[in-house]
Amino acid sequence: MTACADSAPAAADVTSSSPRKTARSGERQAAEARGETAEGRRGASAAAEGRDVAEEKPYYRPLWVEEPARRRRLPDPVRTSAVRAVMIIAVTLVQAMVAFLCTMAGSWLAFPMVLSSVASTVVATWGALDVWVTRQVWNQRNGVVSTPSSTARALRRERRKARRQARATERTQERIRRREGAGQVAHS
Repeated sequence: MTACADSAPAAADVTSSSPRKTARSGERQAAEARGETAEGRRGASAAAEGRDVAEEKPYYRPLWVEEPARRRRLPDPVRTSAVRAVMIIAVTLVQAMVAFLCTMAGSWLAFPMVLSSVASTVVATWGALDVWVTRQVWNQRNGVVSTPSSTARALRRERRKARRQARATERTQERIRRREGAGQVAHS
């Protein structure tokens, strides 16, 4: 057993009621004087109750504790474009390093690598802009978190109020029309 499991019964003994506390602590001291361990006592009590010692489950402490994320996860399209941009930028950096090393070595591969590095830099810039544009489009289509002082919320409130007033005036006009029509007699 682990030290945590051995200390758990001792903590339970200390917090129990006073008559039982003194009896249990006396039993523990007597058992320790005889050379018995806490595990041996548990095995004896389990055997007395007709259970196997192996059936008792030891307490396992979790390896880690899950914590909530500090920031929300990126939306899927934005995350996809960000991964694409990172990969393109990584390839561009590798090409630039190869172009530099080929230039220092005087290799024939230096000129084609410099040209491809320039082209890759243009593509990497496009990738970074793609992340920014995708994020802006996502926010525009799916909205942002509204705060109480948001202008959009105030505008929605005003529109709802105007719609309610329009429905109320329409209902009163309908009521007036029904009253006027109720008093007329049909001419045949």
